[in-house]
Amino acid sequence: MVVAAALALAAPLTLGASADADADAGAAGAAGPARAVWAAPARPIVFARYDATHPVEDLYAISPGGGTPLALTHTPAVSDVMPSWSPDGKRVAFLRYGSGGAIDGIWTMKSTGGDLKSVPGTQGASEPAWSPDGKRIAYSRPVGTQREIYVADVDGTPATRLTHTPQDEFHPTWSPDGKNLAYSRADTTSGNSRLMRIQLSTLTQTPVTLAGSHDWTPDWSRGDRIAFSRVDSTGFAHLYVVRPDGSGTYRVTSARANDKSPSWSPDGRRLVFTRGGTDDADPEHLFLVRADGTALTQLTTADLHDLEADWRP
Repeated sequence: MVVAAALALAAPLTLGASADADADAGAAGAAGPARAVWAAPARPIVFARYDATHPVEDLYAISPGGGTPLALTHTPAVSDVMPSWSPDGKRVAFLRYGSGGAIDGIWTMKSTGGDLKSVPGTQGASEPAWSPDGKRIAYSRPVGTQREIYVADVDGTPATRLTHTPQDEFHPTWSPDGKNLAYSRADTTSGNSRLMRIQLSTLTQTPVTLAGSHDWTPDWSRGDRIAFSRVDSTGFAHLYVVRPDGSGTYRVTSARANDKSPSWSPDGRRLVFTRGGTDDADPEHLFLVRADGTALTQLTTADLHDLEADWRP
């Protein structure tokens, strides 16, 4: 099944002239890859998309200026999720899993689709994050009943375990200098989750946000700030920003909606994120917002689920 899906991706897609509206692309995406093509933006956004009536996820790319998303994968038997750009923008790492939920592992492909390569030793892993120097990938991986943070070269070796805790560690993100990772630590007993930071040279772990928080999906900017999603006292998930030392926390979004999975723009001025998704009947769309909370813009409008966006560096 996986081999057949890989063969289906063998021919890369081409980026060409401008195309039609996002809603039309959404309808095409539900039935198969979009055939429309669009002008390749300098810094595209890659994301996962699925239709609630056919919940198999594929990867798409879209210009920050909007327009029709371009399908990068089309795999009817497996789902492709959690994309992460390489720092040179030439490849995308992502997670692939089967219809039964079994995680096949982390793969990479060209930024326009095709040339698939599996990362050995990543079966069961998730949430890949490409290092700033382009040589390594960090990810979360199960160890017994917990998930821990690992880092490996792009070829999968050597895989080094960084965390050893009774909690679950999720969603690593690199500091701009590649010397640290931030990630979410979830307490399976209380259900709380806080942000942590680990120094790779010493494996020293330092809390970034407070215990008792509900903090998820951090993303570290080139400007040395960390954006994340927090379920706060309103009961909704909102975007927040914090410095790596835990200071200067402030809220970016405040709507009565669930905002998650922020990703910084290359210049550190804006964020792309997912809004919506209380259940499968509630579509999820990509939005853009300035880091100060102004200039909120809806990027995708199709009646689908658009998730886990990553903005090309």
